[in-house]
Amino acid sequence: MTNDPDQIRAQVAELLGESTDPAASDPAAELDSLAVRLEQAHDLLVRALESVEKG
Repeated sequence: MTNDPDQIRAQVAELLGESTDPAASDPAAELDSLAVRLEQAHDLLVRALESVEKG
């Protein structure tokens, strides 16, 4: 895991920037997709914090 704040910010932005076409999916599917991306971003931040604590 990287400790570089700019790289971590870029990875989080990439995760949160992904979106599906709202016209092509239903609101429930869009919400599920957002929840998955938020969980991935959270996990990324937790790993980064753990890496800093160990480093």
